[in-house]
Amino acid sequence: MDVGGESVPAKGTTERGGTAVPTPPDDIVEAARLAPDHWISMIDPGWDGEGVPPDRVVVGRWRTGPTGEIEEWEDNEAYRPSPESLGWPEPTDDVDEALQLAVTGYGPAEDVLRALATAEVAVLTLPDGSLVTAAVEDGGLVVPVFTASPHLNAVGGFAFDHVTVPALLDRLPPGHALYVNPAGPAGSVLESDQLAETIADGKRPADTPGPPD
Repeated sequence: MDVGGESVPAKGTTERGGTAVPTPPDDIVEAARLAPDHWISMIDPGWDGEGVPPDRVVVGRWRTGPTGEIEEWEDNEAYRPSPESLGWPEPTDDVDEALQLAVTGYGPAEDVLRALATAEVAVLTLPDGSLVTAAVEDGGLVVPVFTASPHLNAVGGFAFDHVTVPALLDRLPPGHALYVNPAGPAGSVLESDQLAETIADGKRPADTPGPPD
């Protein structure tokens, strides 16, 4: 809730005039009664930060009338729903969690690279043991990568191998990226050079400068 800066998490919705209108929870109804002629914002439950919520986590806001009754709902076009609001399953591992947060705007992309740099993943293999490769919609070449059993099982019972990500990069065919958890809600294509740089940074002593820009 935001009545002069306070906030509450999102709740359910109802339909009004063909538009989904969040159903005000009891505490919002009570706050509205005590704060006539105010805007009361609804915050995505996936945001757990402190201070004033950024615009991207504000679902929208209710307007209270002169008697404290809720009279109007206003959507926020800048709102980006969190994994929780989207109904995504709980993350299976650190990489999946970082991916879910990054693709929804609730976490930095760098966290995905850091989590993946030290992970062991599953890759599909051909009879000779080489990696299964594929092309994505835009024509880019990828190697599907799975960070946990649920993601691997979602694509069927194919032959696979477990490998650390640094070892996988050594086996990666030229010009290929990693397609991480392609069957998951946050499946993403990651370029190998960015990942290799993150791995190298992790091995470098803290007082050793990185390569020049």
